Amino acid sequence: MSDHRLLIVEDDAVFARTLARSFERRGYMVEVLNGPDDVESVALRLQPDRAVVDLRLGGSSGLACVKQLHALAPEMRIVVLTGFASIGTAVEAIKLGATNYLMKPANTDDIEAAFERVEGDVETELKARPTSIKTLEWEHIHQTLADTNYNVSEAARRLGLHRRTLARKLDKKHL
Repeated sequence: MSDHRLLIVEDDAVFARTLARSFERRGYMVEVLNGPDDVESVALRLQPDRAVVDLRLGGSSGLACVKQLHALAPEMRIVVLTGFASIGTAVEAIKLGATNYLMKPANTDDIEAAFERVEGDVETELKARPTSIKTLEWEHIHQTLADTNYNVSEAARRLGLHRRTLARKLDKKHL
């Protein structure tokens, strides 16, 4: 049994409920929020030592939640989950206080392992494979989306794309 208190901030209600149940079975005390609105008040009441935060919360960025949670409890272990991974958002999440950053789909085992991996690994393999143009394009698109709080029209304007063109690119990524 664990005595950890976990806050899950996830706008996908089914995924959040599944994740909460799984952590509860492992002995965690869990509270779920479906958006960023009550993060501070719930965190002050629950006093979580761990948090799972979705990067994209409807029209909001989960990075703001990471910043709030880290400010309230700098020792809290925060894992950011995303289906919109990019180098830019990973760097920002870590700078704002996240312990780790995982791509969806991630399960309870992945998240629990991420909570425990708070130190960097100097043995991480350095890959010589260059980044593809498609990956670079996607990272640039995602960073622009994050910079505009996921406003597709504004992101398209900044990228010099027609809004429908950007929407098609996002649909191809099954976002």
